[in-house]
Amino acid sequence: MQIWTYVLIALFAFSALFIYLIPTVIAFKNRHPKRLWIALVDVVLGVTIFGWIAALLWATAKTPLAEK
Repeated sequence: MQIWTYVLIALFAFSALFIYLIPTVIAFKNRHPKRLWIALVDVVLGVTIFGWIAALLWATAKTPLAEK
């Protein structure tokens, strides 16, 4: 195989990993109070579309003032 094949495989892998972890990145960036739980749901259940969407919605949800 040529070097460009490995470069493309690496780019695809990093892109897929980034997309997979978007809910976790959003939760940590927004300092969500449940960010560790969101990361756990994202890593464990993110492989299913339902788990990834749930983690994404949870990460972007507004938190009540009492939880902050």
